[in-house]
Amino acid sequence: QVQLVESGGGLVQAGGSLRLSCAASGRTASSYAMGWFRQDPGKEREFVAAINRSGTITSYADSVKGRFTISRNNAQNTVYLQMNSLKPEDTAVYYCAARGSVVAVSNPIRYDYWGQGTQVTVSS
Repeated sequence: QVQLVESGGGLVQAGGSLRLSCAASGRTASSYAMGWFRQDPGKEREFVAAINRSGTITSYADSVKGRFTISRNNAQNTVYLQMNSLKPEDTAVYYCAARGSVVAVSNPIRYDYWGQGTQVTVSS
């Protein structure tokens, strides 16, 4: 089992940047593929980015491709989401998730563990 804690959210103006972190404890994070998701109130949880267990393969939602970068440091049990050129529509609670597999996927149902979320608000 793994526990996930997100940090780095906040309020930023459109065009700005934020870096989210997801710290894993318990079982080592390198045992899991990881993903970032986001959710607005009243909406379904939306895939943002994912990274495989070794960090060699990444995938992104079309809406963030070219602006967001997912990465991981397995020695520090941490996954990151660098968010650049932020837009008001990026406003949401951002969650990291872990999946007990080598391969990362975009379907949130296939993730086993979730953090508590961190709020990102982008003002226009």
